[in-house]
Amino acid sequence: MLWKPRTYRRSSTFSRLAKLLAFLLVVWTTLETLYVRNALILASTLDAPPLGGERIYIASIHWNNEPILRSHWISAVVALVQEIGAANVFVSVLESGSYDNTKDALSTLEYELTTLQIPHQILMENITHADELAAPPAKQGWIANPSTGAHELRRIPYLANLRNRAMEPFYNLKEQGKTFDKILWLNDVAFTTPQISTLLHTNDGSYAAACSLDFSRAGQVYDTFALRDIEGREQLSQTWPFFRARASRAAIKASQPVPVASCWNGVVAFDAKPFHLSGKDGLKYRGVEDSLAEKHVEGSECCLIHADNGLASREKGVWVNPNVRVGYKPEAFEGVNPGEGRSWVSVWRVMVGSWTNRIGRWSSVSWIKEAVLRGRVKAWENEGFESEWMGAYLKRRRTIGTHLLLRPNFLETWVFAAGPEQQNHLASGTRDIVTYIKPCSRILDLEKPTIVYVRTNDRAEKSSTRFLL
Repeated sequence: MLWKPRTYRRSSTFSRLAKLLAFLLVVWTTLETLYVRNALILASTLDAPPLGGERIYIASIHWNNEPILRSHWISAVVALVQEIGAANVFVSVLESGSYDNTKDALSTLEYELTTLQIPHQILMENITHADELAAPPAKQGWIANPSTGAHELRRIPYLANLRNRAMEPFYNLKEQGKTFDKILWLNDVAFTTPQISTLLHTNDGSYAAACSLDFSRAGQVYDTFALRDIEGREQLSQTWPFFRARASRAAIKASQPVPVASCWNGVVAFDAKPFHLSGKDGLKYRGVEDSLAEKHVEGSECCLIHADNGLASREKGVWVNPNVRVGYKPEAFEGVNPGEGRSWVSVWRVMVGSWTNRIGRWSSVSWIKEAVLRGRVKAWENEGFESEWMGAYLKRRRTIGTHLLLRPNFLETWVFAAGPEQQNHLASGTRDIVTYIKPCSRILDLEKPTIVYVRTNDRAEKSSTRFLL
């Protein structure tokens, strides 16, 4: 009987502490939610600044993008270049072997730009991916498939080459004395001219690069491969608040430009100065060396361009502007742009997202993956024979942008396949194409390749085209 009161007092104390803790958590969550919601609503009321007199080089590459081109992209580009003015803009578009009617859609754009006397170059090629694979393997950009021993084309160097080709008019115009202040890359997304103006004025126009947020469905960010927080780490989730690093999280909660190590995410604006450099010092898009990729390590050309950009690392930084949200589908675009005075993130998502992010940070074991990656890169560096890399011969292998690399347990492939049951789905213009594969972020076994679907002239056809990543 003498011990019962003490036991009661102890349990009563614990109960009071638990209630106090629960109360504090509720207060904390409420205050945080109100802060975030107020910031989101305030950001939605801000007017886009005028474009001003900057000279802008617009670049874009396309493959099987007809639906979004016709519904949004072409009209958005025409409106944008009219606002910028013919004297201050150049449009460079490269289309590469589409199976659908992307070429016809881009011909419409070419007619519009010609009529408006907008300087442009639109290249449309008949060489398909299958043609590329049928050619003899080149010295670089091909790698041996560990399952078959055959040499296959890597996706990242292939895309890097396309981006460099889309930049060729930029360098040709420089030789003629015509330079640009900004380079604007546009993916196949829905966007508006005020959004582009807002993006170009991120941090009052002082940045190495500034990116939008891109969405394939409302609330779910799409480009997880290129996006890295300020510490160079992958985001915790595809939903708000996305980021792991404290500085990146704090900025997006305040609806302010988010400091990151790299991004692309639908639309990206670059300060053009580093691209004006000539020779080996000029910025070029690239992948990692084939010999490093053989160790199942890959990095996107959209990541590595920031790692190679001294302006990004030393001076102006790379930023995501969360107030510029674009979409790969009309419904995704509308879902993240609800209108003035309205928040694109719900109260529920703010509360759940904040706590999911905290729990994810506390329980994450990403250091294991990062340690494996560092080990593979270190082993590659120490192999000790000369290698040609970015035009220079190195005694000891090195790579820039290690913090932006990813590694799969299996080399990843592109496989295009579709059957009759997918015809109606494909004809609707949905974006279930190969770009939905997140390179190097999931384990794929070459013995069981992932099947994705491609719209082919309103028909679903099977293709044996394969790309190693």
